[in-house]
Parts: sequence; structure tokens; C-alpha cells
Amino acid sequence: MANHFIRDMLPHIRIRLLHSSATLSSVPPLPIAATSSSSYTVEFLVNSCGLSLKSALSVSNKFQLNHKTPQNPQSVLQLLKSHHFSDTHVAQLIVKHPQVLNCRIHSNLKPKFDYLVKIGFEGELLPRTILSNPFIVGDSLASSIKPSVEFLRLFLDSDEKFLLAVKRGPWLLGNNSKILLQQNIDVLMKEGGLPTHVVQRFLTLQPKSIFQSSEKLISAVNSVKNLGFEPGGTMFIHVFRVMIQMRDSTLEKKILLMKSMGFSEKDILKAFKRFPQCLAYSEENIRKTLHFYFNTIKLKRQAIIVCPALLGYSIEKRVLPRYHALKLLESKKLIKGIEKLEFIKIAEKNFRVKFIDEFIDEVPGLLEFYLGMKEGKSSVLNSE
Repeated sequence: MANHFIRDMLPHIRIRLLHSSATLSSVPPLPIAATSSSSYTVEFLVNSCGLSLKSALSVSNKFQLNHKTPQNPQSVLQLLKSHHFSDTHVAQLIVKHPQVLNCRIHSNLKPKFDYLVKIGFEGELLPRTILSNPFIVGDSLASSIKPSVEFLRLFLDSDEKFLLAVKRGPWLLGNNSKILLQQNIDVLMKEGGLPTHVVQRFLTLQPKSIFQSSEKLISAVNSVKNLGFEPGGTMFIHVFRVMIQMRDSTLEKKILLMKSMGFSEKDILKAFKRFPQCLAYSEENIRKTLHFYFNTIKLKRQAIIVCPALLGYSIEKRVLPRYHALKLLESKKLIKGIEKLEFIKIAEKNFRVKFIDEFIDEVPGLLEFYLGMKEGKSSVLNSE
């Protein structure tokens, strides 16, 4: 039953990070006299930082510059530009974390930026990292950033792994991340029995997966073990990553959905073991994809069980254009029968050579028809 399956798999909630975003546009200089901190702030944000008037007004409601001391904000902008921050980067950073304009240059930003560049955050990587975790500009270099960096570099045992982990989890450099990270690594290795290289893979592939409560981590590890996966194997990592992202209720809904479409619990478990990602897709995506396979292409359920990766292919950009191109060739008696599973799985380059390029001369407009379908000019998902 579904409850039994959930107990065996026991997924957990993934930590979600909140990222701010803003729509930025250029506007002409404002005719605003800098007679107050409020008006000066708006004028500076628009004319010097590149914010739209709307964004500048929004930021100024929460943050003010001192119009009597304009030197520091200008120095901050100069420092950012000297470290590969484009105009767009600057505007985005100010919207997300305007307090950066008040940061001290010589005692805060410059030594912090210099250190990050020294350990590998060169060129575009530095602004991308700061924009993904803008609060790092307020963290202490000595007591927060350096200890986190040193711990990560030591545990991951290579600069390449370290940079990969931080690219995917810039908040790893942030305040207090080291404490929870070290705690959970110990839990996974000592209580969970996971080898070092597996935990390293978690950190480089999906660092958020480790930032859970110890109880959730151990429950997830045990559930994956109960499914028969060895802790040192690659599949263990993939199954764990999928399970740690989902709530129990979300998994149950997906199982019930698949059962309503004719799959047994045993079928679902087989598919999951072959391709764990098959249960990571949204309920709506699973429903539409299966509906198309069963009702349009007439695939059998066994095909999904044998090749659950089918659930991950885009119907509108991959399967549907291929299907209609082949139906067209079939109607002109240029091919006989369509091997359903094979035409979906075949690599794009091979499909083009075998079924499009081969018949371009015999079917004028075939390439344009196929490419048009891939560009989304026709959709069947919502009408089947």
C-alpha cells in the first residue's frame, strides 16, 4: 500500500532558500534636489546604481544614505566595478542588499573580496557568488567566512570540489553554516555509516540536502538502505537526493496518482529503483506525460517500468515533434511502423540523421515542420 511504500522511502523536506529578485531598467537622471537623505538616496540609486525609479523608491523605503557623506557609496561602487560587477550586477545587488553601500571599504569589503579572489573566486564567479548570497558582505571574514572556507576545503580535499560546492551553495560561506555542516557530516558518517566520498558528493551535487535536522538525515539514510542500496554506491546518492527533497504527503500523492493510472505499488518501486528522479517531477508533469504516452503513443505501462527515464523527457520539445515527424513519414510510406520506445530514447543528433536528414529531399518542408514543432508552435498535452 502507499503508506508502506512511504515508510520504506521516507523522504524529507528540502531546505528552501529565499532569493530576492527585481526588474531593473534604465531611466534618465532624476530632477531631484539632494536636500534630504530620502531624496538623495533615490537620486543616487537611479543615477549611480542604475535602478529604475520604481525600484529606487522601494529600496529607499527601507534604506537611507546620508547625503552629507557621499564618498563611501561611490567608493563601494568603484570597488564592485573593479571586481567584474557589471551595471546589471550592481543594480541587482543593491536591490537585494542595499546595505552594501554603507559597508566600510578597507576594513570590510576589500579584504573580503581579496580573500575570495585568492581562493579561486575570480572573474565572473565573484559577482555571481555575492549575488547568490548577498548577506556575505556583512559576515565577518575572520570569524565566519574563513572558518567555513577552511573547513570545506579540508573536508572536500580539493579546490575543484570546494568551488563546485560553493557554486551550488553560496550560503556555505555564510555565518554559522560551518557548525551545522560539521554536525551533520559527523551524523552521516558516524551514525549513518556513509563513506567520506559519498558525503563529499552530497556537498558538491546538492549541498542543501545536508542542511536538515539530524533525525531527518538518519531516517532518510536508513530508508535508502532498506530499499537495498549500498551506502557507497552511486545510486544511493541519487535516491537520497530525491527523497530528501520531498514531503511525505507529496510522495504519497504521486504514488496515488500513478496507481490511479494503472501502476501497482511494486511497479512504482521498480521504476523508482531504476530511475529515482521519476518521482521528483511534479504531479502535473507526471499526469500529463503518462496521459500522452498511454493515450496518444499507446505505450504500455511496462515500458515506463522498464525505462522510467521516459517521464523526464519533454513531451512538447522532444517526444511530440518526433512522433508527428514519424507519422508524416509513415503516411507517405517512407517508413514502416514506429518502434515507440526507441524513437523516444534515441539521441537528438541520431534522430535527425536517421529520420529528418534522410528524407529532406523526398518531403519538402520536413525540417521546418520538425523544428517548428520543437519551438512549441503546437501542443497536445492540454488537449489530449
